[in-house]
Amino acid sequence: MAEIDLKGVDEIIDRYKGEEGVLIQLLLDIQNEFYWISPEAIARISDKMRIPKSQIYRIATFYKAMSLKPVGRHIIQVCLGTACQIRGAPKIMDRVEENLKIKEGATTPDMRFSLRRVNCLGCCAMGPVIVVDGKYHGKVTPVKVKDILEQYE
Repeated sequence: MAEIDLKGVDEIIDRYKGEEGVLIQLLLDIQNEFYWISPEAIARISDKMRIPKSQIYRIATFYKAMSLKPVGRHIIQVCLGTACQIRGAPKIMDRVEENLKIKEGATTPDMRFSLRRVNCLGCCAMGPVIVVDGKYHGKVTPVKVKDILEQYE
């Protein structure tokens, strides 16, 4: 499992010390820095900010932008909504899984990519669609998958 630098967590916490209503932003900063929010980070936030762990977990599990398990540096979302599905999205997902050697919902061993299935991205006319780190790739074909993945270090 990926290690979290508690000194780095402390630095993020210290930016918000004494401020009210900062938990969500603090958690997002930790997520952005370490790509996940570890139990150790939650314990440290709880101790230093005097916020119950249960409250921190409630927030961290509510927001999709936060993860309680390590995720890759690049988040890949493959749309499998109806419009994308009829345009070949299952083959796109298969090709991404094949290229990354992981299944949907998993992260590559090098922590480079995490692969997610989404039901709709709201851009049906562009389907099938892959989103990597918020960048949309439309009208994807199985042949284009490798080129798209190679754009991300």
